[in-house]
Amino acid sequence: MDKIELGSRIAKNGFANENFVINVFNSWKDNDLAKSWLMSMNYDLKQIKEVKAQKIKGTFKADIQVIVWVQISLTTLQDVQNLQVKLVSNPKGFNQIDKRWLKSYNDLWNFPKDILEILKYFTGELLPKIPNSKDKRRMFFNEFSYKEQEKILNFFTQNQPLIVNDILKGRGQFASEWFLVILRIKQEELKWVLKPINEVINLYSGEVEFSLQGSLKIGKITMQRKGGDGGRKSANMLQFKLNPCELFES
Repeated sequence: MDKIELGSRIAKNGFANENFVINVFNSWKDNDLAKSWLMSMNYDLKQIKEVKAQKIKGTFKADIQVIVWVQISLTTLQDVQNLQVKLVSNPKGFNQIDKRWLKSYNDLWNFPKDILEILKYFTGELLPKIPNSKDKRRMFFNEFSYKEQEKILNFFTQNQPLIVNDILKGRGQFASEWFLVILRIKQEELKWVLKPINEVINLYSGEVEFSLQGSLKIGKITMQRKGGDGGRKSANMLQFKLNPCELFES
């Protein structure tokens, strides 16, 4: 199986995983797992009249929208919740949470000209400007001058709240309000954790520093060049990764 086919299969599996969560919510009356999720979202099961979950189409932080109808006194109210779903099989593995071209990130965060240029060398949009670079296609942060490294650290430190909010929560109508992680290991009981997105943001935020490999760490989040893709231009995209299972330890 080549890398492109593997990527396609992973994408299809991700869609199936979201369907699993949708089906659980939609069978909430007879599903203990759904009832546990709803209680984690601070609902009183006795007040719930109906639940409808559906896939959010398009490129948004939230994967699923859950509509809950609750009856309080004689009034029925509709409550809408947006969930981001991560279904994983390796408790030590990392999961991509955001991936875009530098231009898209620049539209969000308005990089200063010198920061944008450094990031272009980092992702490979520009070829290395130094001789004997570790990778002829791009540069690592530890290959830049001390002054350039300081500029990167300062920018991402000063803008960390905005950056982490955008890559974890997103913006607009389909911003993620909840973060659901489901750990499925063969022959083991399913484990899950469901947290408000602001708690997730607080957990993964932290000191900005360079990794030993020459990428950037923002707390528990790693920012790196995407790579792979059989040498296609999409390898030059920027991506952010984290281990969703760290939420089990919080």
